[in-house]
Amino acid sequence: LRPTPGCCARAYTECVTPGTRSQQRIGAACPRHARRDRSMLGPSPPRTYFVEDSPTLRENLIATLEELGGATSVGFAETEQEASQWLTEHAAQWDLAIVDVFLKRGSGLGVLQACRARGPRQKLVVFTSYATPAMRKRCQELGVDAVFDKSIEVDALIDFCLELARGTH
Repeated sequence: LRPTPGCCARAYTECVTPGTRSQQRIGAACPRHARRDRSMLGPSPPRTYFVEDSPTLRENLIATLEELGGATSVGFAETEQEASQWLTEHAAQWDLAIVDVFLKRGSGLGVLQACRARGPRQKLVVFTSYATPAMRKRCQELGVDAVFDKSIEVDALIDFCLELARGTH
């Protein structure tokens, strides 16, 4: 495998080998670098629950984070009610929740509200295409650990998850 010029564990660029799974995943590291990243992680990646109503985006995000060792998916929801119910009823079964603001039904803000009483080691992040200053402020008021813009902060979200897996976040 030959990575693209400038490819490294921090750049998350695609592998140029035609037909590989990494080439098809937006933002995934080439397999050589993905293995290197996994070797630097702690004993287990965070158990992650995804609240995202776009199947394509959700599947790509899960695949990328699992490949890099930054997450282990424990489930997903497409609506506020599904997410809020699962996250509160299974509080001991997740370490990280990645929440979109706009959902099929309801709002990610309602999910954030439902998770306000989460444990101190549980992380809650927002991954949205509507990361305005006002939205970031509202999310902080609801106790989120970070807000990431889908259009420009995918790498920052991946870095956050990898740092969490390494125990440095």
